[in-house]
Amino acid sequence: MNKNLKYFLYGCCFSVLISFGFITVYHYYINPYNHWYNEQVNRAIGVAESDIQFSDRFQNAYRSATPTDFVVAARESCKAVVFIKSDAVQTDESNTSMSSGSGVIISNDGYIVTNHHVVAGAKNIEVLFSDNRVFMANLIGTDPSTDLALLKVEVQNMDYLVFGNSDSLQVGEWVMAIGNPFRLQSTVTAGIVSAKARNINLLENQGIESFIQTDAAINPGNSGGALINTRGDLVGICSAILSNTGRFEGFSFAIPANLTKKVIADLKEFGVVQRGFLGIEIENVDNEMAKRLALPEVSGVYLASVFKDGSASDAKLQSEDVVIGINGVKTKNTAEFMEQVAIYRPGDVIDVVYIRSGEIKTTKARLKNQINSTDLVAVREDGILKELGFELREMDRYEKSVFTPNGVVVVSVKVGSLIGSTMMEPGYIITTVNGQEVTSVTSLIEYLESQSNKEILFEGIYKKYPGSYPYKFEMP
Repeated sequence: MNKNLKYFLYGCCFSVLISFGFITVYHYYINPYNHWYNEQVNRAIGVAESDIQFSDRFQNAYRSATPTDFVVAARESCKAVVFIKSDAVQTDESNTSMSSGSGVIISNDGYIVTNHHVVAGAKNIEVLFSDNRVFMANLIGTDPSTDLALLKVEVQNMDYLVFGNSDSLQVGEWVMAIGNPFRLQSTVTAGIVSAKARNINLLENQGIESFIQTDAAINPGNSGGALINTRGDLVGICSAILSNTGRFEGFSFAIPANLTKKVIADLKEFGVVQRGFLGIEIENVDNEMAKRLALPEVSGVYLASVFKDGSASDAKLQSEDVVIGINGVKTKNTAEFMEQVAIYRPGDVIDVVYIRSGEIKTTKARLKNQINSTDLVAVREDGILKELGFELREMDRYEKSVFTPNGVVVVSVKVGSLIGSTMMEPGYIITTVNGQEVTSVTSLIEYLESQSNKEILFEGIYKKYPGSYPYKFEMP
């Protein structure tokens, strides 16, 4: 063996022995400290974890999520919730019924939202504020199909609530109801969101129901009050309970804020709701439909029929399509679908996501009104019109340009009613009343309500017949 190689091998062995010696010394004389240190750290962590899990001190510090209560939200929000008392004359004019409920101030100049059933048929509406001031309110408009109404009191610089986004509410989220149950002013109750998009047939299939269900206690007198989240945002208007006793039995219902905001904006601007229609008949999807139509889940809105020349037809939607979303919001059932469509006006364009033959597709649909145009018109049947027995609407742009620049259109006439006895027919355009020009449905309603027991003369035209047609009757 080469002498140099021999020395090299000896050197390597010596280095290995020295390294092993250092490792042995470190392991037995130095490293125990580190072992002890690590043991102490782990023991301390264990003690801390045990304290957090079982100690009352830590449990008090970390009791719940932030915010931990409704104290601030209740203090600020109660100022914007009012007590409402109204009276309505019965049809025989010999009895007066009293109704009471709650309302929510939504602007600093005195606009108040409440339920339609709280003020339906009211002749006088009295509002009691949280500071005990009392004012008489004017009824701006009501919408029975959503059970909402808008009032106005002539007061400035009022505390009011800000609308929140009810679409962002989550099941399990804390909410608080504020109202006047059994006339107990400014009562607050709390609970969680139990479910969303509930249809309970409260409006007898004639309205738009997509209620927020909550277990916050709501009783008679809470109707029209506020449902708020922990930040104090208005996320709903308390509206109904399901009960065998007439009192709270564990769940209650509120109208979503997003729908409320749209309805109230329409009532404020037009006096009526500008409702957009797709021109379809819809059903909830069931197991059989989902299997037959190759749907990925039992969810969505089945188009039972699509009306010719309607908005859906123009958008190339077909019968047996299943709509699963409107403008990025999922529509798992008819209640969610109706809520989403209801927040838009005629003329608005919406994105519709649907399934056809197992394939997901999208289209754009421009909503139309009741008379299948995109103009902002609405049928009125409220107040004195219902008593007289006919429905009216504003004229659209085409009618104004072709037939007459001013007037209102008769949509329907009830058989056996006072108007029915005049032989007036639907389609009649009322141009004057007692010689005064008719400029809007609202102005005509106000005039008729001021003419008790007086003779009324309508003059107007029919689109298909030449000449002027008068109708005379006496107001009740």
